[in-house]
Amino acid sequence: MTEIAVVGAGLMGHALALVYALGGHRVRLTDSNPATLARAPGLMATALATLVEGGEADASWTKERLAGAVRSCATLAETVTGAALIVEAIVEERDAKRKLYGELAGLMDKAAILASNTSHLDVFPLVPDALQSRSLIAHWYTPPYIVDLVDVVGGPRTDPAAIETVRALIAALGKHPVVFGTFVPGYVANRIQAAISQEVYRLLDEGVVTPREIDESVIHGLALRIPILGHLAKADFTGLPLVQRGMANRKDEPPPPPRAGSETVDRLLASGHTGVMSGRGFFDWGGRRPEELFKDRDRRLIALKQALRKIGGPLEGK
Repeated sequence: MTEIAVVGAGLMGHALALVYALGGHRVRLTDSNPATLARAPGLMATALATLVEGGEADASWTKERLAGAVRSCATLAETVTGAALIVEAIVEERDAKRKLYGELAGLMDKAAILASNTSHLDVFPLVPDALQSRSLIAHWYTPPYIVDLVDVVGGPRTDPAAIETVRALIAALGKHPVVFGTFVPGYVANRIQAAISQEVYRLLDEGVVTPREIDESVIHGLALRIPILGHLAKADFTGLPLVQRGMANRKDEPPPPPRAGSETVDRLLASGHTGVMSGRGFFDWGGRRPEELFKDRDRRLIALKQALRKIGGPLEGK
């Protein structure tokens, strides 16, 4: 059992606290926004109930047991003092992270490890010298209590032993850590997702297709094969001659320039449509509470994950 401190109780932070608690660790959770911290126990309890209902968590995990495993703390000092691992899950802003790391340098135990959940930021230049050897990235995907992939990468001065400690801890949770030799913004999964998003938002902004047509194409085309074959194994099954010809046939199309934004997204945000949390984004979510929608999503993801286990996982070559 390890003492884990999670700094940031928002979308990822509270969910990571749940993951570590289910792994048998004692967790302390904090947030600079008291309202966000106050909401976290309810969100964790809802997610836990869905996991128990779906058979992904032991029935002994009650709301009361969870409350005993995850303690909400009002101050940063109370949260991190004595913790062996500090998980940083705050907003993706350089100044905010730099300020937090500076505070942590004076609060963390001398052997404690700092793990950032950053998606695209290179946080290592923001870390004080005193923490460089024990700072790394452990990037999770939402919802982390169901999605198993975790990107793990150290900085130029990170002690390899710290990387191995975190890798082993994550693997012991039943997750799938992938350790990278160097930081690449977005890692692999997020970079592929970003490339898809570039094309999706271009099509939307040009009015070529609707959000529904895009998601139907992804769900009924891409998504069915990806869990079984990934991308490169799918290419092997397609046959590389066809892959080669497909790429050659696109030579007359210059690659579109990277998009720094989307008119469609800007228009939705200007109207207050932020997504599920506001009840509307690309789609109208019909007035259903966010907690209800998250539970429905989680229930379906659990069923899919269990079906993939039954199938036997991905078809892999050597």
